[in-house]
Amino acid sequence: MFIQILGTGCAKCNHLAVHAEEAAKRADLAFTLEKVTDIQKIVALGVMTTPALMVDGKLICSGNVPSVERLVAMLKE
Repeated sequence: MFIQILGTGCAKCNHLAVHAEEAAKRADLAFTLEKVTDIQKIVALGVMTTPALMVDGKLICSGNVPSVERLVAMLKE
């Protein structure tokens, strides 16, 4: 599973990265985590609101930081 955290590096973006990593571990998933901070790359991916979470190229959430429990459920879908 390829997880991308899109955001400029603000506190919410970092918080989402921590939550996403913890959720993937709790779900016992093999994953790679990448932080995308270049605003041009973020816009090129079609994201207009950060922080955002993409999994295997699919936008999962944008503009908020879901709880670890919610992210576990989202990653399993």
